[in-house]
Amino acid sequence: MTIKTDGPAVVKATGAAADTCEGADAQPVRITRLQRELAQRLAQDIAAGVFELDSHLSEKALSDRYEVSRTPVRGALRLLAENGLARCKPNSGYYVARRAQLDDTEGTPDGAPLTSDDLYRRLVADRSYRLLEDSFTDSDLLQRYGVPRSTLMKTLLRMASEGVLEKRQGHGWRFPASLADDDVRKESYRFRMMIECAGLQDTAFTVDPRAFQDIRERHEALLADPEQPIDSHEFFTLNSMFHEMLARCSGNRFILQAVQQQNQLRQMDAHPSSYPVTELDRYVREHLDILDAMEAGDQEWAVALMRRHLKATQWAA
Repeated sequence: MTIKTDGPAVVKATGAAADTCEGADAQPVRITRLQRELAQRLAQDIAAGVFELDSHLSEKALSDRYEVSRTPVRGALRLLAENGLARCKPNSGYYVARRAQLDDTEGTPDGAPLTSDDLYRRLVADRSYRLLEDSFTDSDLLQRYGVPRSTLMKTLLRMASEGVLEKRQGHGWRFPASLADDDVRKESYRFRMMIECAGLQDTAFTVDPRAFQDIRERHEALLADPEQPIDSHEFFTLNSMFHEMLARCSGNRFILQAVQQQNQLRQMDAHPSSYPVTELDRYVREHLDILDAMEAGDQEWAVALMRRHLKATQWAA
C-alpha cells in the first residue's frame, strides 16, 4: 500500500499501554522512515494473506516477526489505521480492517512507483526480515510487489551479477548459502580477514583525508552522548560504510568489489537488531583506533586491530 501521511509526516502520539490504541487525540509527532517502511511491509503482507481479515495485530508478535522494537510497530499500526487497513478496538489493540489489494501495495512510502533501485532495497530489507524464502519464482515476486516484469527482471539480474542471488536450474531464483548459518559465517569472516587486512597493507593504499574525516565524525557522533545507547540500525549502516571506505582507499578494485559483496550479503542475512547493544560502543572505538593507526602510517598495527575487531564481531553480525 502507498502509505500516506498528513502534512509533514506525522502521527498522533499516545501514552497508552502496549497493544492498545487509546489517546488518539494526543499531540502529533513526526514519524520515522522505519515506521513508514514497516507499515509498507505490513500492508504487503496483508495483501499477500499473511494476516487474515479481523486478525489481531499484536505489537509483541509483530515486533518479534520483523525484529524491531515495539515503538516503530506502534507507529506503523497507526499509519495502517489512518490508511484504512487497520482499526482500533479500545483496550484491545489493532485488527486488520480490510484486505489490501496488490495495486494498493505498489510504490514507495512517498507514493512514487517502485523503480529497480527501490525494488532492490525492498528485496534486501525483506530478506533481512526473513520475509522471503530461500527459493522463489518470478511469479511469486510479481504477486508480492506488483511491479512490471521488466523492472523485476532488471533487479534480479543485477542481484545475480553482484552474487547475492542465483538462478536456479529450470526456473526460479534462490539466495546463496546464508550467513545465518554458523559455518558459512565463519567462512565469510575468514575471507574478510584475508581481504580487508590485505587491503590495509596494499602498497597502493592512500589515506583520503576527507573520507577519513567524514567517517571519523560519524563515529564520534555516536559516542557524543554517553547516556544515550548507540542505535543498532545506525551502527549497522556506518559499519558497512567504514569497511567499504577502507577498501576503496586500498586502490585495489578487486578488494573493493569483494568487500562490497560481503556487505551486500550481510544486508541480506544479518539484521541490525542482532548486534549486542552493550558492545556497540566498543566496536565504534575499535573503528576509530584503526583509523588512527592508518593515519599514523602504522599499517602493521592497523592490520592487527582489524583482525582482532573482525574476530570479536563475527558472532554479532
